[in-house]
Amino acid sequence: MIIAFRSFILLLVSCKCDAAFLGGGNSFTKCSNVQQPSFEKTKGSSSIKNVFEDINVTPRSFKSKLLSSSPVSDDVKAELSPNNMPDKIIMPLSFDEMVQMTSQAMADAYEKGLTRQTIRLLLPRDPANIQLGQMFENDANIDTNYLVLSPCDETWQGGIMQLYRAAVPTMKAAIRELSINAGGMPPKIREDRSVDQSGVDGVGLLVSQSSTPSEDMSCFVQPTQETVSSVESISDQAGDRLVVLMNPQWRITDDALDAASKDGGIWRGLASFLGGKGDSMQRLSDAGFQDIFTLEGYVCKGGDIRLAKRFDSDWFVFAANDDATGYIKLGTMKDRPTYQDVDGMLDDKGIGLKYARDFGMTPKI
Repeated sequence: MIIAFRSFILLLVSCKCDAAFLGGGNSFTKCSNVQQPSFEKTKGSSSIKNVFEDINVTPRSFKSKLLSSSPVSDDVKAELSPNNMPDKIIMPLSFDEMVQMTSQAMADAYEKGLTRQTIRLLLPRDPANIQLGQMFENDANIDTNYLVLSPCDETWQGGIMQLYRAAVPTMKAAIRELSINAGGMPPKIREDRSVDQSGVDGVGLLVSQSSTPSEDMSCFVQPTQETVSSVESISDQAGDRLVVLMNPQWRITDDALDAASKDGGIWRGLASFLGGKGDSMQRLSDAGFQDIFTLEGYVCKGGDIRLAKRFDSDWFVFAANDDATGYIKLGTMKDRPTYQDVDGMLDDKGIGLKYARDFGMTPKI
């Protein structure tokens, strides 16, 4: 009955909302916006309450501390040149390249005063584990020589917890790349799962502890709408220190409930209660969170599509070649490209359906 009622409300609000058909983000988004108790009252919060000391924070420079020995390609090094960053983005082909590009974007944003950051990344995966219908797959070992970078979609057989087990080492690598102690030693990183009250929602908090407390940073991994109160609490404590949201579990684009929950009309409260993200997004916006670096992907015309954006760039669209050895650039757009935009870019490039390319009916890419 509840499902029927929700469907009825969704039908009503969709009559007045022009919702996006295809959205980003992972497919395990929670459908509830009920607030959890305040972070200070959450079990285990005493260890997190005092993560940040009451000290005066001097803004730091992450740029000078990025590792120079990261195994990245010459193309990525050129792309990381300050003169190229806003105008040129390439698609990373390895885990190390993605980590380097992520940490560089975070550092550049911090230098511009953006201390509340949201990032969305592809996740490392064993190439043998990406077949639909497979009943079980092993977690990827972070041996960066052979891992593929995969979007957070329904092909992950282990669900949200498997995504979490891939997201945590990815974010730890980015934090180590970003925060280096004196002598080149990486910071200590503590993982706290008390923010995940159910224990199975795939949410965690990473806190880096540097030799200087003012250089500590915190990162919520795969936060949900129910985690927003905890995010606000940590953000209030952090001052000018960096707070990051990595791979949030809400969609990038809006469905009908999301659109209604952002509207000031009579449906806003009801849409938020039924899972619309408008209220949560407004609270995060008030806290200063902004999108800093995004890598996402889906399939169009049977081929892999990747979207990439920095906080200071347009959206870049790439298509994987048929040998799965690289990507070609399809184009750029100021606003996030829709599925229809990407389909049009493929047509403009003369790229047909993948099965037609496989059978030699159209040229390969």
